[in-house]
Order: sequence, then structure tokens, then C-alpha cells
Amino acid sequence: MPEISRFLGIIIRMYLREHAPPHFHAEHGEYEITVDIKTGVVTGRFPRRALNAVLD
Repeated sequence: MPEISRFLGIIIRMYLREHAPPHFHAEHGEYEITVDIKTGVVTGRFPRRALNAVLD
């Protein structure tokens, strides 16, 4: 899976041929979320500080 960015221990990845809607994955330690690019809806669990950094 292509890595888009890495910061503050957070890894942002995006699959090339994955299901709709367009989204990206973020990992931080044992936590993982997906973020819908159009709506910003987050699915999964993430520490609050790390989630704020991803959404910024």
C-alpha cells in the first residue's frame, strides 16, 4: 500500500484500487482509522491528539 505521509508517528496510506468512496487510511501504533475525503467522516479509533493532527 503506498505511503502518502509519515508524521508524529502517524502513517497515512491510500490504496490505488480500493472501494468507493475515496478515502485514506491512517495508522498510529495499534490504532487505525479511515477518513472519507469528501465528507471527512472518520471510521475507527484514534487518540484525540493524533486524530486532530490527521484532520488538520
